[in-house]
Amino acid sequence: MRRLLLPLLLGACATEEPEDPRLCNGYAELCDRPLDQVALPSTHNAMSNSDEGWLAPNHRYPPQRQLDDGVRGMLLDTYLWNDEPYLCHSFCEAGATPLVDVLTELATFFRDHPDDVMAIIFENNIDAQTLDATMREAGLDALRYTHPQGAPWPTLAELADQGTPLLVTVENPGDDDPDWHHDFYEIGFDTPYTFREAEDFTCEVLRGSAENDLFLLNHWLSTPLPTREGAREVNTYEILGGRARECAEFHQRIPNLVAVDHYDLGALFEVVEELNGIGETL
Repeated sequence: MRRLLLPLLLGACATEEPEDPRLCNGYAELCDRPLDQVALPSTHNAMSNSDEGWLAPNHRYPPQRQLDDGVRGMLLDTYLWNDEPYLCHSFCEAGATPLVDVLTELATFFRDHPDDVMAIIFENNIDAQTLDATMREAGLDALRYTHPQGAPWPTLAELADQGTPLLVTVENPGDDDPDWHHDFYEIGFDTPYTFREAEDFTCEVLRGSAENDLFLLNHWLSTPLPTREGAREVNTYEILGGRARECAEFHQRIPNLVAVDHYDLGALFEVVEELNGIGETL
């Protein structure tokens, strides 16, 4: 009997598979990393896309596809149009998406990806109350993270575990904004963004203070409109990776949001992996 049981027991042990590691934003290495020490692949004017018919689009694909592809930071512009909140860029007639639609897609994404974390920077041309009401309608209000002033940043796993995986920041703060409605330039800083040629790129600070916690690297050409040809030129590993390395050395810290146009062209995800210390280093 003992001889018969032993192979069965050994076989049972041999077929047990180890548990899959927890992945935060797709990587086990990022779960224990504080948010201010993580680089996020990000999209400039994320709402502007050719698939939905926008004129002079910044991207081929809409925000839902961007999330599926791994984008975890978005720069979005909000406006009131026909008395409703929309995502537009300067002129809603050139392209517009109801804000609630994109925020609802985002809420669904978080339900399906409970260990993922992302940040949004709104160029907000609507007030905090309108944004709050729209987020509540979309089911995002409970997922917003509020960062206490001067506190250490939580890790990605901590943000996911406490159910607040979304950092909301704005460019134009109001006097009585709620705590979750962070003024980006009080907690972060960015580079200039009106570059006509790759040779014009710089790591200088445009807005905010380099002493702040979060760093937005603006990396696209304005000629003056976005083009896939321009993105194909500057999103390469050599140019984007070289600038990311230069700016990390200049500021002695990695960029937290690496924002590009036409993210599907070039090496955005490869460069962000390397900034995060995953794979080869820059």
